[in-house]
Amino acid sequence: MFIKKHHILLASALIAMASACNQPAKNGNAATATTTAATPAPADTVPLKMIHIPGGTFQMGSNDPAFPDAAPVHAVTVKSFWMDEHEVTNAEFARFVNATGYLTIAERPIDPKDFPGVPKENLVPGSGVFTPTPQPVSLDDPMQWWRYVNGANWKHPFGPQSNINGKQNEPVVHISYTDAAAYAKWAGKRLPTEAEWEYAAQGGKGSHKYYWGDELKPGGKWQANIFEGHFPDANTKEDGYEGVAPVKSFPANGYGLYDMDGNVWEWCHDFYRPDYYKHSPAVNPQGPTDSYDPEEPGAVKRVQRGGSFLCSDQYCIRYRAGSRAKGEVNSASNNLGFRCVKDDTK
Repeated sequence: MFIKKHHILLASALIAMASACNQPAKNGNAATATTTAATPAPADTVPLKMIHIPGGTFQMGSNDPAFPDAAPVHAVTVKSFWMDEHEVTNAEFARFVNATGYLTIAERPIDPKDFPGVPKENLVPGSGVFTPTPQPVSLDDPMQWWRYVNGANWKHPFGPQSNINGKQNEPVVHISYTDAAAYAKWAGKRLPTEAEWEYAAQGGKGSHKYYWGDELKPGGKWQANIFEGHFPDANTKEDGYEGVAPVKSFPANGYGLYDMDGNVWEWCHDFYRPDYYKHSPAVNPQGPTDSYDPEEPGAVKRVQRGGSFLCSDQYCIRYRAGSRAKGEVNSASNNLGFRCVKDDTK
């Protein structure tokens, strides 16, 4: 679904580039560099640690016809690496901002040249916020449940009147690829390759329908934070959460990693191309050299993995194992975050 941004208002531009998994469009100018006032770092009661992931060979991708860009399934070997135990939290991101003065894309002034024809009064920094509909709606039009909210960003997840007080252990959201890469560099880490991410998500169990196994609710228990009920109007919160959940709220996988499924989408290093798996290297693939999405040929996109609290079998099924998603590198929304990895130097 592609609509040229100069044909629509900025609020609609966010949704015009959305895919079936709610990937919102560009909302700012990555070249704009500025600083922000220090944000008091909330108390971090779930400190980040890294888990050693031993290298090995696995079957990557999916033969599910719902995921044509994840085919064919192919053998991939990755070397050992370290991965963040959980998604980067508000507390951890606050330390980065306080140390560097970094301003996320969602907070930066918008360059009118990026949106020709849009009135300047509409060019206000912000981000995409999921808003449930009051009644069932057709799932053909994501604009019904996505809003571009002026002033929405990592510190104000739902807009200027909201904050992250008491949410220090929730994953930071409204994070673009540009923002995630900046944090990773500051932390002496990097974003995972898509192969590393999927290998780690399998947890040493091999390929299954879900990363935790073949049953959606083994033993009657939810294994991830996704959307239960009728999307997008009636979330039953059967898993205990309507929106993001604090990290480590669900069981860890075989490697000791949390929330590799659901909660928030996670950025990967790789450029996105739907045909990459047909010719990707068998050892430590790094992704294609450039980006191409036939739905939006002019957008530069990177891979996202893992699904979010908005994944539902009625709408977005890309929390299932092997599936892929993508997003424009300066996109942000309240279901989009990240985690980092580090090379094993031994």
